[in-house]
Amino acid sequence: METRTEYDSMGPVEVDAARIYGPQTQRSFNNFKIGTHCMPLEQIKALALVKKACAKTNAICGAISEEKAKLIAQVVDEILAGKWDEEFPLCVFQTGSGTQTNMNVNEVIAHRAKQINESIPLHPNDDVNRGQSTNDTFPTAMHIASYFEIEKRVLPALDRLIASFEKLQEKGKGLQKVGRTHLQDATFIMVDQEISAFVAGLKTARKIIVEATDYLLDVPLGGTAVGTGVNTPNGYLAAMDAILPEVTGAPFRVENNKFQGMSLKDAIMTAHAALNTLATTLFKIANDVRFLGSGPRCGYGEWTLPANEPGSSIMPGKVNPTQCEALTMVCAQVFGINTTMTVCAGSGAFQLNVYMPIMIYDFIESTRLLSDAMNSFAEKCIDGVEFIPKKLKFFVEQSLQIATALTPYIGYDKAAKVVKDAYKRDTSIKSIILEEKLMSEEEFDQAVKMK
Repeated sequence: METRTEYDSMGPVEVDAARIYGPQTQRSFNNFKIGTHCMPLEQIKALALVKKACAKTNAICGAISEEKAKLIAQVVDEILAGKWDEEFPLCVFQTGSGTQTNMNVNEVIAHRAKQINESIPLHPNDDVNRGQSTNDTFPTAMHIASYFEIEKRVLPALDRLIASFEKLQEKGKGLQKVGRTHLQDATFIMVDQEISAFVAGLKTARKIIVEATDYLLDVPLGGTAVGTGVNTPNGYLAAMDAILPEVTGAPFRVENNKFQGMSLKDAIMTAHAALNTLATTLFKIANDVRFLGSGPRCGYGEWTLPANEPGSSIMPGKVNPTQCEALTMVCAQVFGINTTMTVCAGSGAFQLNVYMPIMIYDFIESTRLLSDAMNSFAEKCIDGVEFIPKKLKFFVEQSLQIATALTPYIGYDKAAKVVKDAYKRDTSIKSIILEEKLMSEEEFDQAVKMK
């Protein structure tokens, strides 16, 4: 590998000559060869947006020239377009503040700016990082990345799945079935009523996510090292209050408690907790769907799930509920991530949380997995579900809990005895009722009519 010699405050560093990052990036690349977890590009691009907003704000405040601010903005636009993705190779498992990634972005911007216009030299610290610290820029980028992941990935995928279940709910109207509690037969329910729980649960999860996402709009930008705003120019926050929403296209807020934003991670934890709630709801729904589609002959078999691929290497003709299984595995992963997030959010010391890289990596993994899994579940499973009226009717006719509707007429004790007799004799509730002349056929039919 051909190298070039660059210098930072610790001395010379041999940097890959093909790269436009600098010595601090190279040091981190050399020192943290841990796993394959790279800093997500979503976080990189969010951090680049922060640099653009800071450059514009610093120019307004007279801290850097207008020409430098425009040059920084030009390079940021290239980063956002994906032109320099390979220049951000750093491992997530680095310093807990994300300093090396912040400097990675600073160095790429400074070096690329030199390629564009050598007459306007940019220093990665003095210009690109002017009035900033990793301690306020990195968590700000975390909020920006998380906010857009939810807005652009999670909510559209969730809306798609809700729409699929709403169509399925409509298809289930008029179909009666046996309800089940404790995995035992219960009173009757309509198919569309059962599915209405899924629709309402997903809509509730959506509402919780939207409410939690609002906390991400408060960012600690301007707090610099420990929250006091040291080294920011006069008028910085007032200018940034307008600039950051303009640059990001979202209503981020900088007028807030910087000490909270840097030392605590309650906002991103709240947002991920909302994702965890969604995962919990999805887990329950996927389990119900695969039980309802179990069979085809010896299970519940009330639903037919799409046959997408062969299910066994040894059992011919077997088809499995693979989309349900994939979704529940995703949910299990999100549950684990939520535990990691909880440990990390509660482990910051004094003025700074030092678990931020893994928190944003895991947050973005949750949003990617949930979004992809919901889209797949909707398209490859729910959209293709068919009901089996014959099986639904069979269970209704065989159910012993039809006796529940008879208790207002014959009392609980007699109804319980009828259930036991019917089960013991392997006959229907109706036949016992008529045999013992507890009700007329007309009275029975009226009593068990679905309400």
